[in-house]
Amino acid sequence: MKAGPSQEEIRRHNLGTLLRHVHLGGSTSRAVLADRMGLNRSTILGLVSELSSAGLIREELPQDTGRAGRPSLVVRPESDRVYVLAFDVGVDRLAAARIGLGGVFLGRRETPWPRGGFDSGEVADVLAGFARQLMDTARDGTLCVGLGAAVRGLVRRSDGVVRSAAHIGWKEEEFGEDLTRRLGLGLPVSVENEANLGAVAEHLRGAGTGCQDLLYLHGDIGIGGGIIAGGQLLGGDGGYGGEIGHMVVNPRGGRPCGCGARGCLESEAGERALLQAARRDPSATGRDAVRAVVEAADRGDISARAALHDVGDWLGIAVGGLVNILNPRTVIFGGTLREVFLGSAAQIRSRINSHALGAAREHLRLRVGELGDDAVLVGAAELAFSEILVGPLETLARTGA
Repeated sequence: MKAGPSQEEIRRHNLGTLLRHVHLGGSTSRAVLADRMGLNRSTILGLVSELSSAGLIREELPQDTGRAGRPSLVVRPESDRVYVLAFDVGVDRLAAARIGLGGVFLGRRETPWPRGGFDSGEVADVLAGFARQLMDTARDGTLCVGLGAAVRGLVRRSDGVVRSAAHIGWKEEEFGEDLTRRLGLGLPVSVENEANLGAVAEHLRGAGTGCQDLLYLHGDIGIGGGIIAGGQLLGGDGGYGGEIGHMVVNPRGGRPCGCGARGCLESEAGERALLQAARRDPSATGRDAVRAVVEAADRGDISARAALHDVGDWLGIAVGGLVNILNPRTVIFGGTLREVFLGSAAQIRSRINSHALGAAREHLRLRVGELGDDAVLVGAAELAFSEILVGPLETLARTGA
């Protein structure tokens, strides 16, 4: 027979669970925490005291409640003291942020980056420079507890090796190890695919909050996807799951894709396909160019409308098939696909209705991302916070606090 968890294991689990509630839910009372966790108030008091002594949370009077009598204390995350560094390697920009416990942006740095192949070492050097600038702005006594990075490509979760990132010209790059070394903080950089992190961010803090089964599609120069199933990120055996952009939707006569196949969703409904169909200047690329097509369609531009119709067709066909396989409650369109969905929602819905089984789509909700261009950085921050939310005191001990 397998022995049950020890008292120490239960305590460790409860500390992490309480901190996670405060991190994701914000300020709340001990009574609410007791109700959510199913624990008595004396146990909650002990957990709060431990986390408060460790400098992870604090108790204080709430803002003006408008009620008579002495208000109850609320538990808040120590956002200014405990933080992570989040990095985003995009196809045309590099970004970094210092994000406090509770998901509060404390500072950010960003720079445009030329499209095409660029050296991963140079990228790591720029991001390490951003990190130093951000940490210089932190007051004395603050603590970095994690590092997370997002990359547009296939990332081996076990060691942060970028196996393939066609849009930035990387193959078998040891990016996580390189960035860890350049930062020199004694903390490993966790690396993950950007669409997976976008899915996590929207699930925890955006349009998918409270939804346990969702599909997230992220548009950039290509199309990425992230799948949340039963409240957990579906990563697959090596961490390569969710490559929705390389699902073939047009096998006969489809456009060539950077992965070597033809007719992938990315090649039929990605940025290049949209701009080409809208007869745009091929040198005009990026988020602004996509938004310009959507705005032109709103003004009645025939080419722009036709382009959105075509792209909407392929997106709807792909989502319809995925609805049959995954039966998500919510589908969220993020990145540049947020604007594309707003411009082609009717076509996407029509294709889903004709390709997805009625039972699988009867409760389906289509949403646009609520976190905008911050979604990937928010997801990278949640990746960096993951260890402290499992073992708060152990993580602090490892970081030297």
